[in-house]
Amino acid sequence: MQLQQPVVRDAEVFTRLPQGLRRTGIRSAWADANRGGAPTDSFLEGPVFDASGNLYVTDIPFGRIFRVDARGEWSQVAEYDGEPNGMKFLNERELVIADYKNGLMLCEIASGAVRPYLSRRNSERFKGVNDLVFDSKGNLYFTDQGQTGMHDPTGRVYRLRPNGQLDLLLANAPSPNGLALSPDEKVLYLAVTRGNAVWRMPLLEDGSVAKVGQFFTSYGPSGPDGLAVDQHGRVIVANPGLGYAWVLNPRAEPVIVLRSTEGMSLTNIAFGGAEHKTLYCTESVSGSILRADLDVPGLPIHRGQS
Repeated sequence: MQLQQPVVRDAEVFTRLPQGLRRTGIRSAWADANRGGAPTDSFLEGPVFDASGNLYVTDIPFGRIFRVDARGEWSQVAEYDGEPNGMKFLNERELVIADYKNGLMLCEIASGAVRPYLSRRNSERFKGVNDLVFDSKGNLYFTDQGQTGMHDPTGRVYRLRPNGQLDLLLANAPSPNGLALSPDEKVLYLAVTRGNAVWRMPLLEDGSVAKVGQFFTSYGPSGPDGLAVDQHGRVIVANPGLGYAWVLNPRAEPVIVLRSTEGMSLTNIAFGGAEHKTLYCTESVSGSILRADLDVPGLPIHRGQS
């Protein structure tokens, strides 16, 4: 059987971070460690939509959270001493933030106040949490990436249950990053950035995982980052270093390739729009939000049970 060639499309620019919100000429410890000291006026990540269609994104090096409305207008929600990355809504009022510097944090949208949600495990600091996703029962899955990689494959994946129990599901990933659930919630997909792959983690009835395997293999200088899943079970993979978002069928074959038109650092993705068929992508280095219409809606994004 001959493989079908994927459809290749360009994503369009939806909006850019306004110049007045860029921190031009300001050095940050995050950029020194992760960008080789290169000038970095922002680094957008963590896209997530609220019920009204507003898009929220983080700015990692400067500890900021922004709201972008349907017209592409920006406003700052919060600024604090942290390095926020992935976000999901706990409820209509609060965002849970995967913060590399502080652990899991909670942001009250109305006031912009940020406070700890889960900063340590058994008095031990995390390596550096990265991204997170809720299931329909309120379980929160999150990655603890730190500076792990092929040289140090000790990145971790946790599950935080609604009763506060914290389960360690995986402790051998070289740079665990984005994660997303299958439509039936029996599989957790995990982006393994430095391994240039997406892993498939079966979730068993007893709460454990087994037979974790490599689902998709990428290439290039930086591997998969943010993930999403649509209602047909296709896995969408943001791939910085290539500037692509892969749309993979259940056999991990690319059926659509969305290309960034603004730069190579396409880091994370979220479905939005009136029919939930528009994929929004953070192009982090340029401070842009890209978008592309797809043919299948994304899965609903669950919230916690607070």
